[in-house]
Amino acid sequence: MADYMNPILRPKYRMSMEQRVYTQNNDDHSLELVGIPDNVVFTPSSNPSETSSHVAVAPPKVEPLTVSIPQPETVKEWYLQVKNVETQEVVTVIEILSPKNKKLGEGRNKYLKKREQVLMSLTHLIEIDLLKKGEIMPMNIDDTIKSDYRIIISRSDRRPQAELYAFNLAQEIPSIPLPLKPEDEAPLIPLQELLHSIYEKVSYDLAINYQKQPLEDLSENEQLWINNLSQQQDLI
Repeated sequence: MADYMNPILRPKYRMSMEQRVYTQNNDDHSLELVGIPDNVVFTPSSNPSETSSHVAVAPPKVEPLTVSIPQPETVKEWYLQVKNVETQEVVTVIEILSPKNKKLGEGRNKYLKKREQVLMSLTHLIEIDLLKKGEIMPMNIDDTIKSDYRIIISRSDRRPQAELYAFNLAQEIPSIPLPLKPEDEAPLIPLQELLHSIYEKVSYDLAINYQKQPLEDLSENEQLWINNLSQQQDLI
């Protein structure tokens, strides 16, 4: 996106990729600490007279056990920001949501704090959610609007109102405007075109197994659409 947009934005603006790094505890519940089972605790005979020798019996030697200690996980997330070259003011922030952003936990909490900071500033926010699963970001949305994917454009001068692009699997990802300063026209970001470009550039068709079910909880119409499209592209 930055490669495509920078020739359009220059010389007044520049889009750059930034990194957000934080640590969180590993929430993998399959890692269980191994303790000492109750049945290995030494219990002497209830009747010492039955022992053939009065020599005290030493308890079994304690051997070390293997345990798993949850390790802090370093999480790296990338986002885009558009700056005014002359003033270095951050004009627009572009976030593409990750699975950790949409899953309850530290990753989501960190992101929501960053999101709140942007929404309380004079910076525009573009939030792109291309993940079918997980909790959607907080927004006042009509219950009748059902979609798999969402793009929110929150312009600083129109808050709390924002523009919502709601779309589903079989629909093309919309091209969206990139809000800048009021005196500057907002150029379009062709998201579908950029996604296709990345797909071809890194040969994702060779990395993805199209024989497998690509997504869960698909409707019959969505599965039919995927099958038809895959056959047209000679992927299955």
